[in-house]
Amino acid sequence: MPEETTNAIPVDAETGELAAVRAKLAATEQELANYKLKLADFDNARKRMLRDAEIERKYAVEPLARDLLEALDNLDRALAAAKKAGDTGPLAVGVSATATKFLDVFKRHGITRLECAPGTVFDPNLHQAVTQQPSSEFEPGQVVQVLQQGFVLHDRVLRPASVIVASGAE
Repeated sequence: MPEETTNAIPVDAETGELAAVRAKLAATEQELANYKLKLADFDNARKRMLRDAEIERKYAVEPLARDLLEALDNLDRALAAAKKAGDTGPLAVGVSATATKFLDVFKRHGITRLECAPGTVFDPNLHQAVTQQPSSEFEPGQVVQVLQQGFVLHDRVLRPASVIVASGAE
């Protein structure tokens, strides 16, 4: 019989090398999967950081606005006193112009007054009930009187409106 020459690798040697290559491939695939997870985590952290920075920028004026609301309240009280006294002179006009300017600047920065008038249904998210008052004119749970105007910064309540709420008939 003629002698057959084969260039085949012995089965035992093939199994050992193949196992080593498979182990190295599995390790490389695991490293790639870990890399992809870390890349996704980094991308999520970057997006979260950008979102947080945008929110911080959007609401950065909040502390200053809260402080300026007191000055606007004083201007409103001065206007109410001038109106009650019948004063329409230059001082009352100047105070009115200043209050209007405050509101214009607030509006430019996303700060608006809460719409609240007597007869409005009390909303604990927008109003702060100072007291209840019996009333035959208003239904229970409706605003009887607005003591202090409320304000909103974009979609956040900057200051709730202070109100007196109807408790029912006298």
